[in-house]
Amino acid sequence: MILELPDTTTAKVAKELVNLREEGGAVALGRVLTLLISTTLGEEEVAIAAANEASREHPMRVIVLSVIEPEHSISNRLDAEVRVGGDAGASEVIVLRAYGKVGSDQQGLVTGLLLPDTPVVAWWPGAAPKKVSESALGKIAQCRITDSAAQSEPLQALNDLSRTYSPGDADFAWTRLTLWRTQLAAVLDQPPYEPIIEAHVTSTPDFPAAKMLAAWLQLQLQVPVTCDLTHTGLNWRGIHGVRLVRKSGDIELTRVEPTTARLKQPDQPNHDISMPLRSLRDCLAEELRRLDPDEVYGRVVTEGLPQIKMVTT
Repeated sequence: MILELPDTTTAKVAKELVNLREEGGAVALGRVLTLLISTTLGEEEVAIAAANEASREHPMRVIVLSVIEPEHSISNRLDAEVRVGGDAGASEVIVLRAYGKVGSDQQGLVTGLLLPDTPVVAWWPGAAPKKVSESALGKIAQCRITDSAAQSEPLQALNDLSRTYSPGDADFAWTRLTLWRTQLAAVLDQPPYEPIIEAHVTSTPDFPAAKMLAAWLQLQLQVPVTCDLTHTGLNWRGIHGVRLVRKSGDIELTRVEPTTARLKQPDQPNHDISMPLRSLRDCLAEELRRLDPDEVYGRVVTEGLPQIKMVTT
């Protein structure tokens, strides 16, 4: 069910939520967090769909805020939608569209709608503030999620992350690496236990997760790592492969299809491994599993990224 509330206030939206609860609709019991989504007009549905899917694992209240610039034909008004039941997954979704000066106080728009005594997570699926921890929504959130790949300059966004990191920050460039990091760690847990001499990461252009992977390898292995972002010819965007060099021969983990990677090791048959490209829902659900600061991510961002030199042309 979708309840439209044009030209309204947050107090009226909160009252409608109470009415829905009293009438036997969706209830707030069992909600484990509040997810704040900051997006732009017309791009809300992709983020809402991902949040609805993730809510099946993390029941939550979702508040979607779009602030429309004063140049829009509508000015100084708040329109809202309340979605429950089949239109909201295992959550309840509140969509706020703030026009003009109404959107100048983002904290004030959402504070009265937060679930009491639950963590607050802020997510920018598109353009994000330069320093999210000091933004209006970031100041009230325990966890702040960005996506450097969605920025106009993805690699510059990584540099910004490195300079502005604050505990509680997270980025999907890191979350997209979970399967890669898991497979590479598992390979190095097997004999022969020889040290890695150097490492190489290849990727399609402007894919920030590749540089993040190179930074993680450098910190973990303490060896020279190259990051080549010039690979072309793939029908998907992402990391192409990782090559770990040691005396007995190279270890190569290469994505051969969007769902499959191939592992090559000396004196062993090739292995095809299920390693699908991660969806927005997968990344969001993983970040919501842990709301405490990720110390490894913090080290990779602040210590590892500045050390990585990339090949981009």
